[in-house]
Amino acid sequence: MRAVIVAGMLVAGLALAGTAGASTELAKSSGCLNCHAVDVKKVGPAFKDIAAAHKGKNDAAAVAAKISGAKDHPKVKASEEDVKKLVQWVMSL
Repeated sequence: MRAVIVAGMLVAGLALAGTAGASTELAKSSGCLNCHAVDVKKVGPAFKDIAAAHKGKNDAAAVAAKISGAKDHPKVKASEEDVKKLVQWVMSL
């Protein structure tokens, strides 16, 4: 039984690690990492600080629209779908 639990945790961890890696690559290819970093403030706030500011709020769609619409945020080269994926990833940090 213990082996099954450990195996399940390992699979879940690998799945999350793959998602985080893919999201980091998407952030990099979309130019997000030019101004943001995960842990530290650069030109823009750290992604973890953004996640903390929005914790408990159900506003990911509004944040994505704000970014895609270039309102209070520089214009991005990512598609609207990619922005939604990136916002969901940042909010999960």
